[in-house]
Amino acid sequence: MSKINAAIAILRNSSDITREEAVSRFVAELNMNKGQAKQYYASAMAKIHEGVETVIAAPTSTVVEESEDAVMTRIGERFDIMDAMTQAVVEGVVRSMIVVGPPGVGKSYGITKKLEEANLFNMMQGDIRYDVVKGATTALGLYAKLYEFSRDGDVLVFDDCDSILMDELSLNILKAALDTNKKRYIHWNSDSKLLAREGIPNKFEFKGACIFITNIKFDTIRSAKLRDHLGALESRSHYIDLTMNTMRDKFLRIKQIAMTGELFKEYNFQNGEQQEILDFMIENQNRLREMSMRCAVKIADLRKTMPEKWKRTAEVTLMKNAF
Repeated sequence: MSKINAAIAILRNSSDITREEAVSRFVAELNMNKGQAKQYYASAMAKIHEGVETVIAAPTSTVVEESEDAVMTRIGERFDIMDAMTQAVVEGVVRSMIVVGPPGVGKSYGITKKLEEANLFNMMQGDIRYDVVKGATTALGLYAKLYEFSRDGDVLVFDDCDSILMDELSLNILKAALDTNKKRYIHWNSDSKLLAREGIPNKFEFKGACIFITNIKFDTIRSAKLRDHLGALESRSHYIDLTMNTMRDKFLRIKQIAMTGELFKEYNFQNGEQQEILDFMIENQNRLREMSMRCAVKIADLRKTMPEKWKRTAEVTLMKNAF
């Protein structure tokens, strides 16, 4: 294996490695001095950034890197499907959808935007037909929220509300709400002051739909009991994995959104600032605390407000092991 391919392999196999750690490993493992190691680090990062198909020779197998265009096409197709399925949920064709992907890549934004567009007329009339539930909620709170949005055409979005996905009682309620039977009834067979105070019955028919946005891949759950419940929920839903499993995938999604003009629209960049931000992110991908659109916006804030020292400020405030 050539030294440049070995350097690329080290960087790919250690997603959280810092520049200093990479240089030290190159010196130790690739038999080079520190100056050479720094040059190899820059070259390896450039090749990864360019999306060049790099073949790493091995005694029994060959690994071919997916090209940048192929990655963006794959990810873009998944988001297009997510948008189409959200519309199907709004129209009542689909009862439930589960969207799985890393944080900060536009899952919530795309779904909420589609729901706002579909409900614009209703909202003008004061008739709210959807809600986004964030954070933690109890099984009783879930029951009450489902009752509030139980009409035909109502949509509930659970955005990173993972407490309901880790709770057996909540999952049983969701299974009833999203059952494949023509009529879906949900029961709460325990006394509750909350339900009595709010005038919520112990049984009602749910005609609405649900969307779950989560970072949790269902097949990684260790609890056998929870896996069974989640499997039952998955069987009642359309399940979309956005397939962004690497730092490079996340960066290319950010680049994809930036290329549409949406990500940095409010900043009115005119002189290549957008490309500077993207270059900075890919060059420091293993040092950034997170690779996300939120991170890109934070860097854009710095680029706009302190053009002379934005890079150093980003190193201190957004990177691991800042020096």
